[in-house]
Amino acid sequence: MKVAYGFFSFTEITDPAQHAAYNAWHQLDHLPEQYPLAGVVHGQRWVSTPACRAARAVNGARLDPVHYVTCYLMAEPIDRTLDDFFALGGELRRLDRFFEARHAHLTGPFLVADAVAAPRVRVSAEAVPFRPNRGVYVLVEELAAGREAADTLLADAGVAGVWTFATNPDVTSPRWSAGARRITMAWLDDDPLAVAARLAPLMTERSGVELAGPFETITPWAWDWFD
Repeated sequence: MKVAYGFFSFTEITDPAQHAAYNAWHQLDHLPEQYPLAGVVHGQRWVSTPACRAARAVNGARLDPVHYVTCYLMAEPIDRTLDDFFALGGELRRLDRFFEARHAHLTGPFLVADAVAAPRVRVSAEAVPFRPNRGVYVLVEELAAGREAADTLLADAGVAGVWTFATNPDVTSPRWSAGARRITMAWLDDDPLAVAARLAPLMTERSGVELAGPFETITPWAWDWFD
């Protein structure tokens, strides 16, 4: 599969008045600049609106403040891709094209461990992230937690596909501290809040979970959730 890693950032905006500025920066400046990098295959960011936050089935202390989750899909060679990725970030910061009123509570590259698609969507599992979506359901848990959640999530009628990511001890850097974690992403065709309501009882039964909840797809220039 072309995509080998997902680079995640679970981000809090530290100035409540800066959500619109952050979204303008990320969608119109920062995200487009990633695509010329040879190893960046795709990128998308989703928002935990106030309603999404209230619908979290599990909300541990570390990720409680998070407003947004970003996932960049990256290809091998991952070391070169990460070097290019961080070099670009440094250059954009030098050009005063970086947003400072933010804090990433969990960030780093996670190896793609598995990918499955719902039969009804017809596309391959590898193609699921490139398909339009209404949001994602995100599960963050200890790597040593119970069995993977892909089958549980895929059984929901609103889930188009599920990818499972895991930290790789062979890819380390002082730039991030992802620990030993697994991230499961379910791409949604249905209203994220409706999916969250159906999945909540199943998520609370799992052990080792830090976050389980919905995030909405972001529409450019429609950034008023926190006003």
